[in-house]
Amino acid sequence: MRVELCDIRKYFGPVRANDGISLRVESGTIHGLLGENGAGKTTLMKILSGYQPYDAGEILLDGSPMRFTSPAEAIQAGIGMLHQDPMDFPPLSVLDNFLLGRGKGLGQRRREGRKKLEELCQRFGFGLDPDAPVSSLTVGERQQLELVRLLSLGVRVIILDEPTTGISAPQKELLFGTLRALAQEGLAVIFVSHKLDEVEALCSRVTVLRQGKVAGEVAAPFSSDQLVQMMFNQRLKPSRRTDVPLGEVVLDLQDASVRTYRLNVEHMSLQVRSGEVIGLAGLEGSGQRLMMLACAGLERLAAGRLLIAGQDMTHEPYRRFLEAGVAFVPAARLEEGLIPGLNLSEHVALVSGTGGFFVHWKDAEARAQKMIADFNIVGHPGMLVQELSGGNQQRALLALLPEGLRLLILEHPTRGLDLESTRWIWNKLLQRRERGTAILFTSTDLEELIEYSDRIIVFSGGVMSAPVDAKRITVEELGFMIGGQRL
Repeated sequence: MRVELCDIRKYFGPVRANDGISLRVESGTIHGLLGENGAGKTTLMKILSGYQPYDAGEILLDGSPMRFTSPAEAIQAGIGMLHQDPMDFPPLSVLDNFLLGRGKGLGQRRREGRKKLEELCQRFGFGLDPDAPVSSLTVGERQQLELVRLLSLGVRVIILDEPTTGISAPQKELLFGTLRALAQEGLAVIFVSHKLDEVEALCSRVTVLRQGKVAGEVAAPFSSDQLVQMMFNQRLKPSRRTDVPLGEVVLDLQDASVRTYRLNVEHMSLQVRSGEVIGLAGLEGSGQRLMMLACAGLERLAAGRLLIAGQDMTHEPYRRFLEAGVAFVPAARLEEGLIPGLNLSEHVALVSGTGGFFVHWKDAEARAQKMIADFNIVGHPGMLVQELSGGNQQRALLALLPEGLRLLILEHPTRGLDLESTRWIWNKLLQRRERGTAILFTSTDLEELIEYSDRIIVFSGGVMSAPVDAKRITVEELGFMIGGQRL
C-alpha cells in the first residue's frame, strides 16, 4: 500500500501542530519520521491512523482519497499504529487482548485465536504466554503483543511511535529484525523516532519535521550531522557536566529488601549524598524500579531500614516522604505522573493548593503561564495535558516539582525525547543538583547513564551490584554487567 499525505493541517488553538505537511511512503520500505519533540510527528501519525481528526488536507491510499473517523476505520483500511505507551488492558490475559478488536468480543473462538497468536509469535520469535496477564509483561513484550494483534487484523501499513523507548537491547534487535522482515514482505513501515543512530540503521528514507512543517527529506545513506542540521537548523554544542562538592547523606538504605509476587530484591545497601547523581542500570524488571519505589515511599520494605536525611522512614506513609523532600517522576507520564482531562492551570492549582475550599484560578493561570515560559513548554494554560507532546509533558512534570528537594527519583527522565530536549532536561536537573538535591535515576541509554552519573548500580534478577565509578567504566563494560558478567 502506498501512503500519501497531502498538505495536512491540524491546529490546537494557536498551536500549529501540523502546518501543511506532505509526504509519501512506499510499500516495502521503512520510512523514518524524525523531528524534535513538538515537531508534529505523533499528531501526524494519529491523523493517519484515525485517532485524530485534521483540519485540512488529504490522505491517499494507493491513490484513493480516504478520511478516517476512528482507529477502527483506519485498521479496516489497512493502517495500524503502535503508540509510545501501549494501548492494552493490563488486567486481561495476553490472549484476551489479542482477541479484542476483532468484532466478535471475547466470546469468539478462543482455540482459533490461540492458534493464530502462537503462529505469529513463533514466526517472529516472540515468547508470549497466551494465558499470562498483560500486567506481568515488560514494555517490549506489550509492544510485541500489539504488533501481532495488528498483523492478525490484516494491516498493511505499520506505524511505530518511539518504539525503542524503555525496551531492552535484545528486544530492540528483535523488533528491528521483525520490521525488516515485514518490509521485505511488502508492508509499509513508518518509524517515528528521535534517535539518529536507529534511523540510520533501519530506514531507507527519512522525512524530518520542524515546528509543524517538513524541514527536509533524504534517502539513505545519510549522516547524523545532516539529520541534526535539518531537525534543529543548527549544530548542537556538546553538553558539559561539572563536579560539585557532596554534602550530607540524604538516602541511607541499610540491608533493605522489597518483595512482590513477581520479584524479590534483597539486601540493598546504599548511601547517597547531597549533590550526588546515582544511575541505575539493568534489563527491565530486574529490580531497579522496586528499589526506586521503595526510596520514594511507594513500596514497603519487607526487611531492613530506610533513612532520609537521618530520619527513619522505614514504614512511614508516602505523605511523610513528600514532607521530607522526596519526589518521584515516573516514566508513565499520563498513567502515573499527570492527570488526563486536566489542563496545565489545574495541575498548578493541585500541586500548590493551600488546602482551603476555594481555588484562586487567576493566580493558578498566572503561575501556569510563568511555568510555560520558564520551561519552554509549547502550549497554553488551558491546554489539556494529553494534548501536549511527550517532551512537553516531561517538561511540565519537572516544572511542577517543588523547590528545595532533598532527593529526586526519576524513571527514564528523557524517555522519548530528542537530543536537544534531553540536554535541556539534564541542564535543569543538574541545576537542582548544584543546589544540593541528590538524584537517583534509571535509563536504558547506557551513554546517558555514564555521562550524567557519579556512580552506577546494576540490577540483575533482583540482585543489586556494588556501585561503580561512572568515570571508570565504558559502555561495553556496562553492557557486560547488565548481561550478568562481572568486571
